[in-house]
Amino acid sequence: MAGLIRQEDIDKVRNAADLYDIVSASVKLNPAGVGSFSGLCPFHDEKTPSFYVRPSMGLWHCFGCGRSGDVFGYVQERENLDFPDAVELLADKYHIELRREAGRGNDNARKGSKRTRLLEMNEEAQRFFTEQLKTPEALPARQLLGGRDFSQEDCARFGCGYAPQGWDNLVRHLANKGYTQQEMLDAGLARQGQRGIYDYFRGRATWPIRDSTGRTLGFGARKLYDDDQIGAKYINTPDTQLYHKNQVLYGIDLAKDAIVKKRQVVIVEGYTDVMAMHLAGIDTAVATCGTAFGEEHAKIVRRLIHDDSLGAVQLVGPLKVEGQALSSRIVFTFDGDAAGQKAALHAFGLDTAFLSQTFVAVADDNLDPCDLRIQRGDEALRALIENAKPLYDFVLSAAVNRFDTTYTTGRMGAVKATAPLIAQIRDRSLWDMYARKEARAIGVDLDVMRHEVIEARKTMRIRDEDAYAPKRNRYARAAESGQQEPTAVQVRLIEQANAERQTFYRIPDPVFICEQQFMATLIQIPRAINAELFRGLNVHCFQTPVFQSMYQAVDVAGGLPPDSATQQQWFGHLLDAGGPMLGQVINELAVMPLPLKFDEGAVQREQDTNGGAGVAAQPLCEASQAERQYANQLLAKLLDAGYMRTIEQTKHRIAHVQDSKQQIELLGILQHLETARKELKASIFGG
Repeated sequence: MAGLIRQEDIDKVRNAADLYDIVSASVKLNPAGVGSFSGLCPFHDEKTPSFYVRPSMGLWHCFGCGRSGDVFGYVQERENLDFPDAVELLADKYHIELRREAGRGNDNARKGSKRTRLLEMNEEAQRFFTEQLKTPEALPARQLLGGRDFSQEDCARFGCGYAPQGWDNLVRHLANKGYTQQEMLDAGLARQGQRGIYDYFRGRATWPIRDSTGRTLGFGARKLYDDDQIGAKYINTPDTQLYHKNQVLYGIDLAKDAIVKKRQVVIVEGYTDVMAMHLAGIDTAVATCGTAFGEEHAKIVRRLIHDDSLGAVQLVGPLKVEGQALSSRIVFTFDGDAAGQKAALHAFGLDTAFLSQTFVAVADDNLDPCDLRIQRGDEALRALIENAKPLYDFVLSAAVNRFDTTYTTGRMGAVKATAPLIAQIRDRSLWDMYARKEARAIGVDLDVMRHEVIEARKTMRIRDEDAYAPKRNRYARAAESGQQEPTAVQVRLIEQANAERQTFYRIPDPVFICEQQFMATLIQIPRAINAELFRGLNVHCFQTPVFQSMYQAVDVAGGLPPDSATQQQWFGHLLDAGGPMLGQVINELAVMPLPLKFDEGAVQREQDTNGGAGVAAQPLCEASQAERQYANQLLAKLLDAGYMRTIEQTKHRIAHVQDSKQQIELLGILQHLETARKELKASIFGG
């Protein structure tokens, strides 16, 4: 009976796990201030990064959806695992042997590594299919692939296989490997019949459908024989714990690195089209599996291409900026027939899911990519993608071509057909330009087209959206990137943005901002806090209730951390001191970007310590001069606020005291307070 994993082994895995490496495998992270990184949240759809990671503390938090946690929490959310499975997955990754407590836990304490078993079984099924492709029975599959101009090496590269005819060839093979019938059913490899379970894939060519890390989640299979009882030409694994057709893309394991590097993705319609594209040198091609490209697919693509506003304003091939990565680009390939136009309209409806410009590539004679490669070679495929036209142009041209614009009724029909499409374009400057272009193409006055577009926008309740972010957000993102010392304006913008997106208190005024930034600095860079000035603080230096509670918790717990404390110990100490009521607040503050220059050297030093892993177990880093100066300024403002309140209280007492001797004493106290306040400001701000 399996017991609970020992706590010391859990801690060992936590210390070994590199949160930055694990998160950056699925999220493109950019520097966001000192020791912090930001990116598009992998757990909800967004266009502006609100997901922050602080590797030195082993924490992540999304200010958009509110999710947060440590490295185990990220793996649990990302892979849909329970806690023990997340620990086991990371233990395998970092080659740590887990021990279990004897006599603790029971069979109901956890379900076991079911997901891991299903993944292993899919890999075994894939080995079975690829071996079967070499058998005499698989000749029709080899002829199919060879006829598509794929060599034996090509088939091995893409994992092509063959599911033999018969009733239970794969079932018996997997049973001999120790897998249960229920596991085969759960993986979608078998179906339940009246006489027992049987193979789902029979007499078909197969392709493995993998995730971005190369793990086999399911399969696609093509019909080979006329007597196949399943009439569909292609079938896929049904939805399972591992496989969800609206969340997988065939070829993503092969294309991921190229997509990230080139910031381009080419979306085709079939397995052989993906193979043809990659063999022609277009290594960013992927395909959906038995379903149309949808919103969940768009989320996957957006994370990989780092979808941003720079890509939104580009209208032709990738925009090249010296010293920067290519702007992002999405290319769909469709047939030019009615089905292809319908698919293009569907993609047009999803266009608002991207900030980048989307394109369409259609061969002149409606050949699909695989047939185009067979008939005209690799160069024709490369030219097809290079000469792709904007999706807007393709859809609008298709709409206009449905009408005979030599007649007035035809022209008005074209206006009525194109106006709702133009109305959906998110950027005001773009929809206005397309209104002009289509008005000229149809042969109507611009005012007629504009009127129809504006009415359509009103009906669909579409608001104008500039392709460029608001000025404040641009400044804030530039400063958060931390590549240069932020200006005073940028510091204020970052602080204001922090105040607006926090969830625990809704008063983004200067007093609140100062208190929030100080607490974030205290949590993230405690070595930057001047111990002598910190001792001068008291609860009356804070006005916001949540920060009063935090100060009291830290004060009762002993104040600043000792020299021997590690990042993990300091954060755990804060969580213990704050209790459950302050846990969410502390999590948010721990990853909140600070308006300080990003120190790549410091991050590298953190990663180099202990072999680059276990950053949360490292000693607290010494603060830079800029960090200490920023912390001192915040401290001075808090102490100054405390002085000001005490001075006002003293003035109030003087005004209401009748005894002259007591008035003189209070005046002396007032003078002392004002002198101390001036000295504090002079020492910090230089006068």
